[in-house]
Amino acid sequence: MKSTLIISTYNWPEALELVLFSVKNQSKFPYEIIIADDGSTSKTKQIIDAFKKDFKIPLYHTWQEDMGFRKSQILNKAIAKANGDYIIQVDGDCIMHTHFIKDHLQFAQKNTYLYGSRVNIQKRYLPALFKNKQIHFNLFSRGIKKRTRALYLPFLSQFYKQNTTFSSKFRGCNTSFFKSDFIAVNGYNEDITGWGREDSELMLRFHNRKVMARRLRYRGIVFHIYHKGESRDQAIINTQIEQDTIRTNKNWTANGVNKYLSDEEGH
Repeated sequence: MKSTLIISTYNWPEALELVLFSVKNQSKFPYEIIIADDGSTSKTKQIIDAFKKDFKIPLYHTWQEDMGFRKSQILNKAIAKANGDYIIQVDGDCIMHTHFIKDHLQFAQKNTYLYGSRVNIQKRYLPALFKNKQIHFNLFSRGIKKRTRALYLPFLSQFYKQNTTFSSKFRGCNTSFFKSDFIAVNGYNEDITGWGREDSELMLRFHNRKVMARRLRYRGIVFHIYHKGESRDQAIINTQIEQDTIRTNKNWTANGVNKYLSDEEGH
């Protein structure tokens, strides 16, 4: 099974560099990597180009013009281009545990999406993080909070089973799914712009199509680098869109990924 790692980013090349270092440190590699770039400057391109030179796997950069927060759109564009059957998705401020890719692939299952844990790296630790280019963390590492989420206990993870209901613990910065399931609901809803709800609304449509959820507890861990919150100007509108999906049992969005599939099948 081919897998595509999608990394979303916007104008934080220092964080993206650490994320890409954590990709190089994986115990199992994806088939390819696509950076979904929502309008970053040339500094981000320079980082990506530098990594392209010595990566053992293809690294692609999908970019769109900066016209505000349009994460749904850039993720649709990137996933439309993916050659992988299976999509593993992280944010460009999330450093991956060494076995992150391996864990997601081990539990990959048709008609199921996965979501893992997020450990937060604290603001006060950022100078040391970037100075040392640190990508290794564990339960006892300095600079993290909610550290029990950093426990890597593969034996215990098997007790978390598939679920038919959406979990409030879901985070779009650490999830994976089959591309075919994504296309079946027409991907992200591009009516959602600005911060919030683009990931949960997608998963609610998954559930409405009878795609189940499985939590990767004690495996599939990412370490989220602190940053200031995004503007929430669109949060009310986005929440209304999500509530409409719940109310109408919607499993398809009209404004989704299909507009890119006809002319962007693969690279």
